[in-house]
Amino acid sequence: MFADKDAIAMIAVKDLDAAAKFYGDVLGLEKLDSPEQQVMIFRSGASKLNVYRSEYAGTNKATAVMWNVGSELESIAARLKAKGVTFEHYDLPGLALEGDIHVGGHMKVAWFKDVDGNILSIVSE
Repeated sequence: MFADKDAIAMIAVKDLDAAAKFYGDVLGLEKLDSPEQQVMIFRSGASKLNVYRSEYAGTNKATAVMWNVGSELESIAARLKAKGVTFEHYDLPGLALEGDIHVGGHMKVAWFKDVDGNILSIVSE
């Protein structure tokens, strides 16, 4: 039913202006036109992220969005850190922390939060 349909990530935020700066300026996503005043649409590759105002912003305790960045993981993590992004460090079985990057076999992943505490990550598999 959905196998050939595009999915759209929905990210709840409290402050649309702060979120616009984070997703646009820090992450470098292209802001698209939105027919709604309380929703911003960003393009990420062939995908879209809808960032919308909600009183429940930041209440999800799991990863909301993950980008597979391949071999660029370390350089992207460094660029994010240079822009003030703080990375999360977790104690997870099978993963060793190397700087801000969790490594397990061939997989590398780094988690960080947006301005409302939504958990985001970059991965290299």
